Amino acid sequence: MGAGWEVKLKYTRVWIPDPDEVWCSAELTKDYKEGDKCLQLRLEDETTREYSIDVQNNQLPFLRNPDILVGENDLTALSYLHEPAVLHNLKVRFLESNHIYTYCGIVLVAINPYEQLPIYGQDVIYAYSGQNMGDMDPHIFAVAEEAYKQMARDEKNQSIIVSGESGAGKTVSAKYSMRYFATVGGSASDTNIEEKVLASSPIMEAIGNAKTTRNDNSSRFGKYIQIGFDKRYHIIGANMRTYLLEKSRVVFQADDERNYHIFYQLCAASSLPEFKELALTCAEDFFYTSQGGDTCIEGVDDAEDFEKTRQAFTLLGVRESHQMSIFKIIASILHLGSVEIQSERDGDSCSISPQDEHLSNFCRLLGVEQSQMEHWLCHRKLVTTSETYVKTMSLQQVVNARNALAKHIYAQLFAWIVEHINKALHTSLKQHSFIGVLDIYGFETFEVNSFEQFCINYANEKLQQQFNLHVFKLEQEEYMKEQIPWTLIDFYDNQPCIDLIEAKLGILDLLDEECKVEYLSDGFLEKNRDTVYEEQINILKASKFPLVADLFHDDKDPPAATTTSGKGSSAKINIRSARPPLKTSNKEHKKTVGHQFRTSLHLLMETLNATTPHYVRCIKPNDEKLPFHFDPKRVVQQLRACGVLETIRISAAGYPSRWAYHDFFNRYRVLVKKQELANTDKKAICRSVLENLIKDPDKFQFGRTKIFFRAGQVAYLEKLRADKFRAATIMIQKTVRGWLQRVKYHRLKGAALTLQRHCRGYLARRLAEHLRRTRAAIVLQKQYRMRRARQAYQRVRQAAIVIQAFTRGMFVRKIYHQVLTEHKATIIQKHTRGWMARRRFQQLRAAVIVIQCAFRRLKAKRELKALKIEARSAEHLKRLNVGMENKVVQLQRKIDDQNKEFKTLSEQLSTVTSMHAVEVEKLKKELAHYQQSQDGDASLRLQEEVQSLRSELQKAHSERQVLEDAHSKEKDQLRKRVADLEQENALLKDEKEQLNNQILGRSKDESAQSSMKENLMKKELEEERSRYQNLVKEYSRLEQKYDNLRDEMATLKQTPGHRRNPSNQSSLESDSNYPSISTSEVGDAEDALQQVEEIGLEKAAMDMTVFLKLQKRVRELEHERKKLQVQLEKREQQDSRKVQAEQPKNDLDLDQDADLAYNSLKRQELESENKRLKNDLNELRKAVADHAAQDNSTRSSPDGYSLLLNQLRLANEELEVRKEEVLILRTQIVSADQRRLAGRNLEPNINARTSWPNSEKHVDQEDAIEAYHGVCQANSKTEDWGYLNEDGELGLAYQGLKQVARLLEAQLQAQSLEHEEEVERLKAQVEALKEEMDRQQQTFSQTLLLSPEAQVEFGVQQEMSRLTNENLDFRELVEKLEKNERKLKKQLKIYMKRVQDLEAVQALAQNDRKHHELTRQVTVQRKEKDFQGMLEYHKEDEALLIRNLVTDLKPQVLSGTVPCLPAYILYMCIRHADYTNDDVKVHSLLTSTINGIKKVLKKHNDDFEMTTFWLSNTCRLLHCLKQYSGDEGFMTQNTAKQNEHCLKNFDLTEYRQVLSDLSIQIYQQLIKIAEGLLQPMIVSAMLENESIQGLSGVKPTGYRKRSSSMVDGENTYCLEAIIRQMNAFHGVMCDQGLDPEIIQQVFKQLFYVINAVTLNNLLLRKDVCSWSTGMQLRYNISQLEEWLRGRNLHQSGAVQTLEPLIQAAQLLQLKKKTQEDAEAICSLCTSLSTQQIVKILNLYTPLNEFEERVTVAFIRTIQAQLQDRNDPQQLLLDFKHMFPVLFPFNPSSLTMDSIHIPACLNLEFLNEV
Repeated sequence: MGAGWEVKLKYTRVWIPDPDEVWCSAELTKDYKEGDKCLQLRLEDETTREYSIDVQNNQLPFLRNPDILVGENDLTALSYLHEPAVLHNLKVRFLESNHIYTYCGIVLVAINPYEQLPIYGQDVIYAYSGQNMGDMDPHIFAVAEEAYKQMARDEKNQSIIVSGESGAGKTVSAKYSMRYFATVGGSASDTNIEEKVLASSPIMEAIGNAKTTRNDNSSRFGKYIQIGFDKRYHIIGANMRTYLLEKSRVVFQADDERNYHIFYQLCAASSLPEFKELALTCAEDFFYTSQGGDTCIEGVDDAEDFEKTRQAFTLLGVRESHQMSIFKIIASILHLGSVEIQSERDGDSCSISPQDEHLSNFCRLLGVEQSQMEHWLCHRKLVTTSETYVKTMSLQQVVNARNALAKHIYAQLFAWIVEHINKALHTSLKQHSFIGVLDIYGFETFEVNSFEQFCINYANEKLQQQFNLHVFKLEQEEYMKEQIPWTLIDFYDNQPCIDLIEAKLGILDLLDEECKVEYLSDGFLEKNRDTVYEEQINILKASKFPLVADLFHDDKDPPAATTTSGKGSSAKINIRSARPPLKTSNKEHKKTVGHQFRTSLHLLMETLNATTPHYVRCIKPNDEKLPFHFDPKRVVQQLRACGVLETIRISAAGYPSRWAYHDFFNRYRVLVKKQELANTDKKAICRSVLENLIKDPDKFQFGRTKIFFRAGQVAYLEKLRADKFRAATIMIQKTVRGWLQRVKYHRLKGAALTLQRHCRGYLARRLAEHLRRTRAAIVLQKQYRMRRARQAYQRVRQAAIVIQAFTRGMFVRKIYHQVLTEHKATIIQKHTRGWMARRRFQQLRAAVIVIQCAFRRLKAKRELKALKIEARSAEHLKRLNVGMENKVVQLQRKIDDQNKEFKTLSEQLSTVTSMHAVEVEKLKKELAHYQQSQDGDASLRLQEEVQSLRSELQKAHSERQVLEDAHSKEKDQLRKRVADLEQENALLKDEKEQLNNQILGRSKDESAQSSMKENLMKKELEEERSRYQNLVKEYSRLEQKYDNLRDEMATLKQTPGHRRNPSNQSSLESDSNYPSISTSEVGDAEDALQQVEEIGLEKAAMDMTVFLKLQKRVRELEHERKKLQVQLEKREQQDSRKVQAEQPKNDLDLDQDADLAYNSLKRQELESENKRLKNDLNELRKAVADHAAQDNSTRSSPDGYSLLLNQLRLANEELEVRKEEVLILRTQIVSADQRRLAGRNLEPNINARTSWPNSEKHVDQEDAIEAYHGVCQANSKTEDWGYLNEDGELGLAYQGLKQVARLLEAQLQAQSLEHEEEVERLKAQVEALKEEMDRQQQTFSQTLLLSPEAQVEFGVQQEMSRLTNENLDFRELVEKLEKNERKLKKQLKIYMKRVQDLEAVQALAQNDRKHHELTRQVTVQRKEKDFQGMLEYHKEDEALLIRNLVTDLKPQVLSGTVPCLPAYILYMCIRHADYTNDDVKVHSLLTSTINGIKKVLKKHNDDFEMTTFWLSNTCRLLHCLKQYSGDEGFMTQNTAKQNEHCLKNFDLTEYRQVLSDLSIQIYQQLIKIAEGLLQPMIVSAMLENESIQGLSGVKPTGYRKRSSSMVDGENTYCLEAIIRQMNAFHGVMCDQGLDPEIIQQVFKQLFYVINAVTLNNLLLRKDVCSWSTGMQLRYNISQLEEWLRGRNLHQSGAVQTLEPLIQAAQLLQLKKKTQEDAEAICSLCTSLSTQQIVKILNLYTPLNEFEERVTVAFIRTIQAQLQDRNDPQQLLLDFKHMFPVLFPFNPSSLTMDSIHIPACLNLEFLNEV
């Protein structure tokens, strides 16, 4: 204590002891001076305290490290190395950052989180693979990688020593390290040894692990697993050694503990049928499994674990019989423990009932005699010199003997299982090196420590001694390597403790000799002997089960007869040996457990000392198994015991802090003076700085590559650096604050000037406003006075005008009244005459209207019926609505006009009536006057005349009443009619809206469904493309593996004479992807048989694709027949319903005619298909029969061919049955047709309304509807609709509605039928899928019964069969089109040839008659001498062509020629072979080309230029085969000349697929090469290199950074290196003529790799998660984006792949404090998963003390806001993911005849045609 305590000022932070937290932090509140007896401290809770110090011994509190150093990956990076600093650093990393791994020098400290963490996946393994140990965050994978790397680099065996308390996670750490080795060093062969190594874990956990109070899965034995590697460092085998199995747990368990897992697993699976004979029940029913209380573990399914155990046994090759024997033995132990032992009355003897069920089961399961076992369980044999005695035993002795037997049986079984596991992991190959993983128990201290704890602690003392020596040795080597003076360091040596145990006359020797020394111990001697009675062993040896007998026969030294007490037994035994024991037999002289353990431990130590050790110390954070809960007391106890603090103490005794010169300069260059920076030697600068800053030369030492510091000196330098930064900060703040004040002053001054200017302006404007107002007032006064005078004048003038007006009006009115009186008389006369004329007219019109109404009503009723029947169409509804709306408006207007007219007539009638009354009065007056003047005769005549006038007037009144009634009735009817029409119009509108909505909804649904289907199909296409390309990649890998194995076999089989195969031997059959007949699967059966004859029946017989295709066609034919039968039944039901109906429709008859025609065509197609299939089968039968006959005389067996013939015969019989069914179907169709004709004859007048001359012909439904619609429109125009439908619009609309409704009904019926058919088809597909699933389940159940090798072989066969079926499915889709195309081409060629021959004959005859000499000139065509774009070569020159053009061709040779020249030359050769109709030549040339390209790529598998060259040529050859295939889809951009160069005879579609697959393989190899060149640069350039100088700072590093620290500029890359490499890639691809689309995909993939590798390293490295790294990343990404834009690659999608990295850089730079910051982060980081965001926040590390760490509360806020995200659980990106590549069709503009062949290719043997 007390380092660096010369003088400490106020606010210095220290550590003081604390009873609860072990150590607590405090701060000085007063300066400390030497000699002070107490310190004034303030704790973290703001309480003050006086801390007394020991002045004499200089015992001062430990100093606390700066906050910048807290949370370091390596504890040795701390400036102050002591216990509180170590404890605090571990606590901060564990609780705040959730980091469970921390380095402590050479030790990896692993704290058990008691929670599953997603940090052990395959992606994490690949991320740590190949990385330096100090470059990544601490991890068990980093230790495993370091061991693997040192094994390969130093060629020395390695060991990983995992230790810790029970429950600290030792087994998990060992398991993950083995998983790492199995993944990284996978076996090179197919033995799957790495899977077997991993499979041993569940077995050993089942039989060797148990639940304890400290751990639910505690290993109760030690094991050392050696994983063997060959010279290429692939796993070839493994071996396991076990130590000190805790056998006492078999018979005794403490409270809340369990026995070994296998017992509970077997009880959980006791209900299975195969385990009925074990007679097991639940674990609570057995004594050996119920002593600890609860038999279950929370979260553990024993039945599921048992299934995993059985699978592991099977994988390791343990037969089912042996597995059952093992389970029987385990079950027998349970039964043995439950045997009921009855004590006799004397107490010295006991007995077991013969009817004891458990004893019976025990003997039955082990195959021994029950009576003998019953006897010797209760008796023992005593052997003397003269005779042998049989003695009874007491109850306790019998129980002890039974327990000893149970423990011995389990121990022997345990040893047997370990032995067989080693046999399964053993290899016959020579082991080059190995890595050992030691999972050993840590120090154990219980209230009662038994013999097991003694041995365990003894082993840990040995391991601790080895650890101390190794640490001491490494420190010495480091000092020697750096040429630092070495001084001896005093450290704790536990050699005296070890000598006390293992030295001569040590504890182990004394236990073996049983000397006279007394030991008060708990059964040490019994456990040391560990023996059982020989008689019981002899019974087991006589078992009828071989495995049980072998377990004990193999034991060379069976134990002597003593008892063994259980663990934790309280019996005290006082043992004194007075004389040596009697010798009973040679079998009793066995080695004791202590001696065996000491021997095996010495062997282990020798093994460890011969290897390079790597240490993992597992720490248990709490005893309650709470996740991420830290108990300082328990942790510090383990740190003191496991050697971590000893490592710290050894490091702190010397120079614990070590800096590379380069790192020191980068970190502390702010302390360097400006004149010193002129020196280019950084070492000299560092020396000068340290000599100036640290005056004591003993505080540091200069090594060869590093600077060594004493404890506390780095903290001092950090303080100086912080002071420098603080001073600079103050200077910057002072300057900035002054600038801010000046800015503020200028702003205030400007504001004052602005205010003055505005005030003065305001005053000026106010004065101007006053002047304007004064002038305005004067103007207003003037105007007001003028207006008042004008108003007075206007009043006088207006009065004069009014007087004049009234005077003049009086005179005019007098004249007007006179004229009006005369005019009224004239009007009375006019109206009287008009009234008489109108009365006559109205009488006539009323009669006509009555007649018209009656006639129109009759006609309207007829039309109404027709309208109701036909008004159903949507189109007519639309027209009707338009017409109806207009008509309603017109009717409304007409009603208004009639109302107006009625009102006018009423007024006229009242006028006439008043006039009539006046006239009558006038006549009366005249009559009276006349009577007075005339005599009586005249009065009589006048009275008669008056009477007649009265009668006429009466009649006129009656007529008027009739007219008014008729008008009112007509008006009411019209209103009612209008209301009805409006109601009908509203209904029609509603119906129209419904129909429109239905149509619109259906269109929307269809569009949505179509878009959804399109997106789904695109997604499925992308997935299928990716899956297919992965298969291609896997095939390429398997092909490569096959070639390697073949080369190895050839090497092994070579004789001393070096016999070789001929160099020109063709390997086309093995290299080609298209063996035997698979190239012609798409063609007809005749083509297939032709291929059989060409390639030979021997190979064809091994390919069943043709037969499978024929069988599949038969199944499809059966399905088609059933479908047609169902359709026929449906059609018959519809016909029967239609015949019974009263009025069948004509359009349905038309549909039936169409169905009859469809059925007829379908019948003919099925007949032709049956006939063709039968012919194919007959021909195939003949071919196979011929081959079988030939093979009878050869070595092949005829059984396979006879089986194939039988299958063909069965298929032929099935086809005959199908033919009969088709004939039956034809009969049914004919009978249905006859019934339909009979139904038509019954009702001949059905189509009378819509008959036309060509009615007998078949008319399309839409045409019939359209024609009928036109007829209805024509008829409607000729009809009179009266005053309601004068223009015929209403009728037309109604007719249109009827037609639209009928059309919609027909469409709905058609859609319903289609829906039913779709449902039936889907049901059929579901049934087929169910059948396929049942078949696969049956296959899977059969597979489980096979051995692992057979399972792999069977799986490969199943996969081949599945791929073959899929290939057939895909090719069947193309077959019909290709077949029709070939037929049409052949017919076209025949017709063209005939036409040409005919034209040639005609031209020749004509020319013979006219110009005979001209004929000879025409026959010699000069055009044949022109180059036709074809190259001819002889068959024997093909190998030379491939060698010169493919195998030996270098891309540099063709640097100045046309890009992709070899592809063009190869196509011209193919075209000539096509021209000559030589299919053998085409096949041979293409196959040789493909194999040649593969050989070149295999030879140059790391040459980017060569791979690019052949990718470009392969794609160009693929484009040529498409462009000149004759397919119109590929010829749209061809010129007329290019169309002449198309292939004429052969369809090379299959070879196009071959070339496409080859292009995919080349593309994948290209990406692999590019990634290999680019990947070493990524991390250094993107994360480590300073793109912006001076931005990043280097933090102090610990021991782990020593190995990977580099000199400035050594093996480092900058961003310019990546850009240069990208430019090189781009230049090569452009020079070789690679398609631009492929170039874009290449760079998209490479940018994804940059993103994935950079982000993965960012997520696994704490030292790069800082603000400055975020700035560097953003700058680097911007440079990459600029490069993409400069190369016109920004549309490739490469930038989008960098989005996660961009967001990670922004996340590092964002503020991380408030709720708003959390919301901003969540909205911004959409491409990062929640786990990645939280990981970056946890890793965020401030590089300066001015920065702040991310609080735990802020991280919890982020997690709460992101909890609804459905993010993947994978932390790291899959940097091996490859996007599926697309090869878009890119036709060439060159013509074949314009290509020149350079002489450098040496292709003189090619002849231009």
